Amino acid sequence: MKKTSTRLADGRELVYYDLRDDTVRDAVDRRPLERTVTTSEVRRDPLLGDSVAVASHRQGRTYHPPADQCPLCPSDGERLSEIPDSSYDVVVFENRFPSLAGDSGRCEVVCFTSDHDASFADLAEDQARLVLDAWTDRTSELSHLASVEQVFCFENRGAEIGVTLGHPHGQIYAYPFTTPRTALMLRSLAAHKDATGGENLFDAVLEKELAGERVVLEGEHWAAFVPYSAHWPYEVHLYPKRRVPDLLGLDEAARTEFPKVYLELLRRFDRIFGEGEPPTPYIAAWHQAPFGQLEEFDGVTRDDFALHLELFTIRRTSGKLKFLAGSESGMGVFINDVPPERAAERLREVASS
Repeated sequence: MKKTSTRLADGRELVYYDLRDDTVRDAVDRRPLERTVTTSEVRRDPLLGDSVAVASHRQGRTYHPPADQCPLCPSDGERLSEIPDSSYDVVVFENRFPSLAGDSGRCEVVCFTSDHDASFADLAEDQARLVLDAWTDRTSELSHLASVEQVFCFENRGAEIGVTLGHPHGQIYAYPFTTPRTALMLRSLAAHKDATGGENLFDAVLEKELAGERVVLEGEHWAAFVPYSAHWPYEVHLYPKRRVPDLLGLDEAARTEFPKVYLELLRRFDRIFGEGEPPTPYIAAWHQAPFGQLEEFDGVTRDDFALHLELFTIRRTSGKLKFLAGSESGMGVFINDVPPERAAERLREVASS
């Protein structure tokens, strides 16, 4: 992997990640852009104890442009985009309309490929590995920012999810706090460690799932399963078999196997609902340990946390979506329409030949 860092016309950072070490990236952003002005502010809810990012400048962000005006495609002649060069392998740049900025964190866009009509599932294994390396490098770089406590790499795929740009891409949010989901895991981890005299909850969960009926696929270094209490109709958790707190902790064997396992998982997701169905909308979310202090979680260290990816779709059956209505949105209690055992069975059925 070759990494080349440059600046866009408005001062935002852009980083090329290339498969070839001899690739030269010297294209200049020729757009007459003024410096980005953001109004991002983090406010803490005194009753729930969580935080909300208020970012009114995002109301003006790019919304479903035609393909020939996509800002994530390479620049072509006088058609200038967010990527100054005429081609790229993987590109990461600071979001022009960030939810978090300055003292409130940072937001980045990750373009998986220059092919506008592709998806992550269409990538070759070396390209998927390059994305993994980019995620890892960005996690490392962002973890050193004073305003950052947790790094979240994720992909929203599909208009049903709320994606406003059709080009295959993901995002990275660098939060100035530990997110509520992660805090819940850390509290459960601490309670289990105390109750069992030191047993790791993530290890216990993975061991139990691998011995059960909800395993979807398993490699030498990775395992994917539908969790016992899945919230979503089709939800899969992907774990490295050797517990590590974040992407930086993965060894070379796990990095090498990841593309094959993850690409197969994504391709199965696209086959869940049968031939002729539109691509499955999904969210793919990496859970990593916070980089901040964990004193509030009794006896838990970063090394107790287990890196894992959650992949889920909001489609519950052909042509029907799972909406977060009263119970889910109002009380945070999910009602799952598909038994996790049946979801796992279906994801095994659609394995590629």
